[in-house]
Amino acid sequence: MSEKDVLILGIESSCDETAAAVVKNGREVCSNIIASQIDIHTLYGGVVPELASRHHMEKICQVVEEALSKAGITLKELDAVGVTFGPGLVGPLLVGVSYAKALAYASGLPLVGVNHIEGHICANYIEDPSLEPPFLCLVVSGGHTHLVRVKDYCTFEVLGVTRDDAAGEAFDKVARAIGLGYPGGPKIDAAAKKGNPEAVRFPRAHVDDGEFDFSFSGLKSAVLNYLNGAAMKGEKVVSEDVAASFQAAAVEVLTENAMNAAERFHADRFAIAGGVASNSALRSEFERRCSEKGIHYYHPAGILCTDNAAMIASAAFFHYKRGERSGLDLNAVPDLKLGREKP
Repeated sequence: MSEKDVLILGIESSCDETAAAVVKNGREVCSNIIASQIDIHTLYGGVVPELASRHHMEKICQVVEEALSKAGITLKELDAVGVTFGPGLVGPLLVGVSYAKALAYASGLPLVGVNHIEGHICANYIEDPSLEPPFLCLVVSGGHTHLVRVKDYCTFEVLGVTRDDAAGEAFDKVARAIGLGYPGGPKIDAAAKKGNPEAVRFPRAHVDDGEFDFSFSGLKSAVLNYLNGAAMKGEKVVSEDVAASFQAAAVEVLTENAMNAAERFHADRFAIAGGVASNSALRSEFERRCSEKGIHYYHPAGILCTDNAAMIASAAFFHYKRGERSGLDLNAVPDLKLGREKP
């Protein structure tokens, strides 16, 4: 007799996407609804937390109802509710956590708090159902840059983090500086395809006291200094060349640290995750480097790289199977660290 299928409702609201999804057994997506706020925040060149919170409040009932409807199930057929409780923006996080707690209480369903970074890692289980720990994973997004050893489904060792700006944050700021606008990641990627990655030699930062740590503040400053210098001298700036050169520097550091870690820990599988993991240059370079070393390379589809609730439901499934539950005193933890025990 086969084991009963487990259906988890995932809720994600850590930044500027209001998302809900239903996932079966941690890997099969039954629905994945995302209400984006990009158009709203584009007006300001970045995410405005207060506005994000208000729009989460407006959309969250709608996206949950749509997720259940598209999955063709009712609340009674769910086994648990999983929700992101950190890290992220505290206001947006509180909207999702408060809604999930109320829903769990009213329906009598178990509640499972999920770490957002862990959710990104679990997106790879949805993309490739054959993937199992252990493996290495690089999580790169607008707010996070983590190099992680995934020892088991709920056990992680953080090998490296960014000491300053996250990779995605640097992409956004450079995009704004060269006039591409927000969101910066996709715009830098598109512009770089038309530019020369060797036009400007930007620095590749390496952290002396952290072998696998990252730093992107210096790279961002170097781009700004280049632009300011060109303006003072009256020199023409080719934005596509700047985008390509910046992207080349960022990708080189990300892949170099990742491959060094793969060599150190004799990894035969490597996954990437997070919004920046949809960058075409990063994907291509990982594919090339992993192929050279005989490492199996995994990456989620674009929709699973950006913030979504399917990845949260997936992560919640593995904690649910371990018997872990969160209390109704679950609170938002904006600086939550990966590996922290769930309340």
